[in-house]
Amino acid sequence: MGVSVAGSTLPVMTPPPFKYAYLQPLFVDIESLRGEGAYRQLPAPQPSSSLATDDAPLGQYGASTLIRNSFTAGVAHADALRRLVRAGEVDPTSPWTLMRGALENFATAAWLLDGPDRPERRRRTLRLWREDMRNRAQHEEETDHTPGTGGKTGRERVQEIDALALTLGIRDKLAKPEAGKLIEDAAECAGLQPRKVTAVWRAASGFAHGRYWPNLRVSTIRDAVRGGPDHVLMALVIDESQHRPLTQHTRSLLHHVQARYAARADERE
Repeated sequence: MGVSVAGSTLPVMTPPPFKYAYLQPLFVDIESLRGEGAYRQLPAPQPSSSLATDDAPLGQYGASTLIRNSFTAGVAHADALRRLVRAGEVDPTSPWTLMRGALENFATAAWLLDGPDRPERRRRTLRLWREDMRNRAQHEEETDHTPGTGGKTGRERVQEIDALALTLGIRDKLAKPEAGKLIEDAAECAGLQPRKVTAVWRAASGFAHGRYWPNLRVSTIRDAVRGGPDHVLMALVIDESQHRPLTQHTRSLLHHVQARYAARADERE
């Protein structure tokens, strides 16, 4: 059996079976977070906890909402990969993009939890909320959506967050969190080596955005044939040795968030 390409015939190669044993520890963790028809949420912080004290002057813009949402999104990304692997439908791209989503989600939760002091944690929280509402405003404008009676637009929410920051003595601009820096900070607090974490995250982001370079840098080429005078067709499969560190870092951040959230949502001041 063959496939015709540019006047030639390519043999159809059956890729080797995907050896996903290195994913199993993460999959076991994720399965423990599956409930009846939903993922188990992180609990709301106790009223006297450190996290609740952080949130007190922030009102509806508290960190705990963002942390819990990010954590659940990370679990969902990792679980999607688990289901894909179990179905035997592993392609060279999806394991990277799904694990990238999980790593970014867990890193975001860690970044919010691990600010060095209360003013900085509140500042990080408002930076992320402001970006959240700015994106909402963009969507409202693109869809011509107008909030109902008594509701506020995303733009009005952004202004509300800016005003709240001033009341808390936050004078500098609430800049959009930069993903690479956020991941570096989260990795360091989790006891990981930031450059190694950002390296695998960058490769995963390359796959997510359809870039060319990660195919050559972190995939395994199974076959190649010239498809024309100026290009080569390649058969690629996931390089498990390259994907493994991304999985391990993601799992480490998952555990770090669980431990830090439990401590900061339960402890008393």
